[in-house]
Amino acid sequence: MNPPYATAEPAGRGRWLALIAALLGWMFDGFEMGLFPVVARPALIELVGVEGLSSAEQDRAIGPWNGTIIAGFLVGAAAGGVLFGWLGDRLGRVRAMSLSILTYALFSGLGAFVTHPWHMVGVRFVAALGMGGEWSLGVALVMEVWGGRSRGLLAGLIGAAANLGYVVVALLSLSIVEVRESLSTFLLTVGLPASFVDRLAANSGWRLLMLMGMLPAIMTLFIRLFVPESENWLREQQGGRTRSWATSDLVGVLVGVAACAVIMLVWSRDSGWPLRLVTTLVGLTIVGAGYVFPVHRFLIRSGEALEARRAIYRRLALGTALSAVPLLVTWASVMWTANWADQLGQALGESGKYAKQWTQFSSASGAVVGSFAGAMLGYRLGRRKAYLGLCLGSLAAALIFFQTNSAFDSWFLVSVFALGLVTAAFYGWLPLYLPELFPTRIRATGQGFSFNFGRILAAIGALQTGALLRSLGGSYPKACTLVSLIYLVGVVVIGLAPETKDRPLPE
Repeated sequence: MNPPYATAEPAGRGRWLALIAALLGWMFDGFEMGLFPVVARPALIELVGVEGLSSAEQDRAIGPWNGTIIAGFLVGAAAGGVLFGWLGDRLGRVRAMSLSILTYALFSGLGAFVTHPWHMVGVRFVAALGMGGEWSLGVALVMEVWGGRSRGLLAGLIGAAANLGYVVVALLSLSIVEVRESLSTFLLTVGLPASFVDRLAANSGWRLLMLMGMLPAIMTLFIRLFVPESENWLREQQGGRTRSWATSDLVGVLVGVAACAVIMLVWSRDSGWPLRLVTTLVGLTIVGAGYVFPVHRFLIRSGEALEARRAIYRRLALGTALSAVPLLVTWASVMWTANWADQLGQALGESGKYAKQWTQFSSASGAVVGSFAGAMLGYRLGRRKAYLGLCLGSLAAALIFFQTNSAFDSWFLVSVFALGLVTAAFYGWLPLYLPELFPTRIRATGQGFSFNFGRILAAIGALQTGALLRSLGGSYPKACTLVSLIYLVGVVVIGLAPETKDRPLPE
């Protein structure tokens, strides 16, 4: 017997098409997120102009830029989660998802043509707008189109698909290194200028890999033609409730992005810690207020009672905290493993030239398994117990990896597989739990805010890792171990969360 919240669903074919489109979208999300960690070191060595320095000197020089670009990407993802989440609640899940995928595909490809690190900050920021939006829109669409059925399985597929994108990046990177000479010859035969082809193929072919980021643009046609709209959202539209979203409310998001830019500027310079601390605290307050503003105005126009509004604000804060813990450690610690592997691989000469690719492949392969396992743990054990176990397990995996490795070898790959498996399990748990916190009328915006404002905090962490690397002499183990202690915050936060196991999605 179908549950009462599963009424008015599209036919089975429509449900499967929506799932396929969302899975492909999340896979390309993972591709987009995994793209820069693979190209970061050769790209920044070229763009900063430090080719002739030692590995340690190069990492000290490019570390702050790497942190700034990651931070810009995360800020863009946070803004995109709110912007496209707003569009999803206003215009529909399918139309907004098509726009989000087109945005990150086109601007990812533009990264192949940058000539300065600040250019990379800009294109990664705009690409992340679309990537951040697609995550929340895809989760809302699938959970609603499937009517709440098989939520654990669906959440696991969401996390696994995203991490499969990291695997695709690693394999493409390996392929480009091997075939770039043949590819260069082909590009010359079709009439492209020799100087342009040489530039594309130089430094491990990182510009060619960036061009591959344009592939998801093809998906938008498929989505617009075949994927059905969420019946839940259509009922909200027919009831006139989607009209309570107003374009003018997005000014809050612009203010929030501006505040993020100020934080990034202060952290990217040699500013003192007092200035960094004050700017960060004030900036985060402004960002939070700006990002909440569209939600606040919507709830006022919808006639929500004060107590109902407060309950939603509490859920937004809780969702943000639960998302921020794994996101911060992932982007300020785990995502730096490819850079560390590249540094260690250089010491091995020819035998270590694929170190970063194999590191990302091993980590992402573990993450594919882990994301699925995280969702199933939450489904079977309960949301609170699963999150607590993931925090403790992730801390243990991080300490083992960063404290027991000093060279790129087989143990490095085994332990980074385990690190990816445990730490990525959160990305199966989050798409299971976040939709359960918010009603249909605000689900895309609510979970988009929670997950993506967590990325703002992760951006601060990424900037801190760059600063820590500079102060710790370029030591990845020391910097990343310190950041990994943030998992202990999650142990405290989950105690404040409601248990939603065996409950229907709220209407």
